[in-house]
Amino acid sequence: MKCPFCGYEESKVIDSRPTDEGERIRRRRECIKCAKRFTTYEIIESVPIIVVKKDKSREVFDRTKLFNGLLRACEKRPVSLDTIEGMVSDIESNLQNSLDREVTSTHIGQLAMERLKNVDEVAYVRFASVYRQFKDINTFMDELAKLLSEK
Repeated sequence: MKCPFCGYEESKVIDSRPTDEGERIRRRRECIKCAKRFTTYEIIESVPIIVVKKDKSREVFDRTKLFNGLLRACEKRPVSLDTIEGMVSDIESNLQNSLDREVTSTHIGQLAMERLKNVDEVAYVRFASVYRQFKDINTFMDELAKLLSEK
């Protein structure tokens, strides 16, 4: 860190403490050359995830939309809100940890279906029927057959 007084590029950290509910870190530093002290703030840089939709339009990832979609699929099913929140957090962290800043809505749907399949099969079929836009009963039956053959 460059000293604001003498311009020397090395300093030592005297004190560190979080501020703003842990969103920033305040550091007291001391210049190694001139021994003057100064304060710096570190901020976590968040790069938004952009979702590329089927019509090629783009929008910022919204975890509320994903939560609501999973909530609808799990309606009247024995799936707790904590489980749904956990699935959403897991998907979001998966997207944040990937190196891609743009992700397709198809990929997000696949991630959601993978998690739903392990939690509740009825909710999985509900979500898949909307997500994959089943055209008729045969498409629906094909998905059920796949699900049964995996068991």
